[in-house]
Amino acid sequence: MEDALKTPASGRKSYIKSMFDSIALKYDFLNHFLSLGIDRNWRKKAITIISKSKKNPRILDVATGTADLSIAALKINPCLITGIDISEGMLRIGVEKIKKLGLAEKIELMYGDSEQIPFPDESFDVTMVAFGVRNFSDIEKGLSEMHRVLKKDGMIMVLEFSKPDNIIFNRIYLLYFRKILPFLGRFFSGDRNAYSYLPDSVMKFPDNERFLRLLQNAGFVNSGQKRLTGGIASIYTGFRNKQ
Repeated sequence: MEDALKTPASGRKSYIKSMFDSIALKYDFLNHFLSLGIDRNWRKKAITIISKSKKNPRILDVATGTADLSIAALKINPCLITGIDISEGMLRIGVEKIKKLGLAEKIELMYGDSEQIPFPDESFDVTMVAFGVRNFSDIEKGLSEMHRVLKKDGMIMVLEFSKPDNIIFNRIYLLYFRKILPFLGRFFSGDRNAYSYLPDSVMKFPDNERFLRLLQNAGFVNSGQKRLTGGIASIYTGFRNKQ
């Protein structure tokens, strides 16, 4: 399978869909295992940041995957959460989780493309995405779409991997991401491509100040960044102008 990061946007989308379909059954286990469970804490912090600005929001969870972020967001008592993803395999797992937890009245999942979000302008109070924005075939278009469907003064929250600034910590981080994580991911998932793609996509992602500029270019104001666990991940936020 061709490297997704070297393919045109149209081909990359197909690659991403196929890759996540192939690892859907083991995705949750590997997410928690390979992050040593820290990813759960990151999601909780991200949702707490949303709760400080929005009460009982209507939320769109883009690239929802198996709906972990949507489920975490229930603690802020949203009126409804809609999750979209292009991977039917991931959505099936997410729907099963939601049904088992009895959350179908609060969370709805459906097929949806981040670059062509299937909702009218100003439909949501919050748009959010966790560990999915780097998989957009066109990041700027995806962010612009997330801006379009927000109500005035609506909030975007992006939780994504970033690269640590500390030299020693960064070396350890790179060793884990480039060597250990791909080996463990391939061993447990049986997919040779998916867990090689992960570190490559993180290394090439425009993080920190570059991502804040992308938010601004998409029309967001008052954008900010909160680093997590030494900068391994970051929470980015921004708002649609009140005007």
